[in-house]
Amino acid sequence: MNGGPVRNSHLTPGVVPGRLSPDDYHDNFSDKAPPFDAHEAAVAADRCYFCHDAPCMTACPTTIDIPLFIREIQTGQPKAAARTILEQNILGGMCARVCPTEQLCEEVCVREVAEGKPVEIGRLQRFATDALMAAGGHPFARAPETGKRIAIVGAGPAGLSCAHRLAMHGHDVVLYDARAKPGGLNEYGIAAYKTVNDFAQAEVAWLMGIGGITIETGKALGRDLHLDTLRGTFDAVFLAIGLAGVNALRIDGEETTHIRDAVDFISELRQAGDLSKIAVGRDVVVIGGGMTAVDAAVQSKLLGAEHVTMVYRRGRERMSASEHEQDHAASKGVRIITGAVPVRFIGKDALEAIEFRYTEETPDGLRETGQTFRLKADQLFKAIGQSLDGAPQGLDLCGRKIAVTGPGRTSLPNVWAGGDCASGGDDLTVTAVAEGRDAAEDIHAQLMV
Repeated sequence: MNGGPVRNSHLTPGVVPGRLSPDDYHDNFSDKAPPFDAHEAAVAADRCYFCHDAPCMTACPTTIDIPLFIREIQTGQPKAAARTILEQNILGGMCARVCPTEQLCEEVCVREVAEGKPVEIGRLQRFATDALMAAGGHPFARAPETGKRIAIVGAGPAGLSCAHRLAMHGHDVVLYDARAKPGGLNEYGIAAYKTVNDFAQAEVAWLMGIGGITIETGKALGRDLHLDTLRGTFDAVFLAIGLAGVNALRIDGEETTHIRDAVDFISELRQAGDLSKIAVGRDVVVIGGGMTAVDAAVQSKLLGAEHVTMVYRRGRERMSASEHEQDHAASKGVRIITGAVPVRFIGKDALEAIEFRYTEETPDGLRETGQTFRLKADQLFKAIGQSLDGAPQGLDLCGRKIAVTGPGRTSLPNVWAGGDCASGGDDLTVTAVAEGRDAAEDIHAQLMV
């Protein structure tokens, strides 16, 4: 009898690690979209019409001059192209990897409208920014020091963007984050196969090359930091605290074993040194219709789950995940069921199945029908949205977020906010970058009066 360790497979019952071979883990979590080489980039750039009133530029939340940077690639100047990108979007490398370009710049590309195949703007952007980062150094110079100090709470896309722009203007910035690493969702909340080779940390290290920024991790607002103290210590405060709260399903048995938040699963996977140690079920169900739901579902499949099903309460056209991401999930074997909500968890000591009730859209809103069905499930991930957790007292709220006007101004003097925690805008990395950049310009203008 062989006394060695038994390797699990996609058929092993329960929630277990080690379902795949080392080669399968490597292949499944390798780069989703390998970068262009120089020849491929030149061919892709040649397809651009270099429109004068480019719709792609209008569709970009950071208003990158897309025709210009593609022209610079076409003429053999990828570093100049990168500077054009980074002047508007300092996290252009990450956005090239994770932006839903098929819903933004590429959707309105003239080539897409005319031929059904857009210029590959996202991959061209990655080619340019990767070339500049690989060359080393930093493309922007810091202005003379102003003597002003700004506190930024949250080192995600909005906070990093704001910090870099303020540092460029000569201000000193202290960037606080509650987690052990900076990066926010770029580090903890995006599928591992989209940002391989620890790119989020590499980009942060590169961004810090501007100088004038100090990062302090493990510092949470409300626990280690207090807004009143920050306001009394710094000339301005920018809040980019994200959405730490996770919405509940409000179903009896939600604390059953192997029911967990999708964001926690994605974070665990991103920080794992050995993917074979991540336990995943044989029959996985993900509740939700956004990008987090897709990332959790696809990665469950890539970890070796036999059956993975996404269930969303409304129709497929109402899912916030792009059609491209939905198709990507389906291509990996994820089943998508729409028009259904969970009503009961089945299982004594551990999850065994979930009962759902079908829904229908009516003039008065979503209505549950009397028809039900069950899905076998040994693991459930909840991806039904996040909420603001622990907003400081004294700040006006808009719905469930910090109310802001203009470029991130809150109801308190010298306090700005941006990113997912602030009202308005899409919950996208590129939108957060734009909000951080614009708030920085407004902070700078007020401080220098």
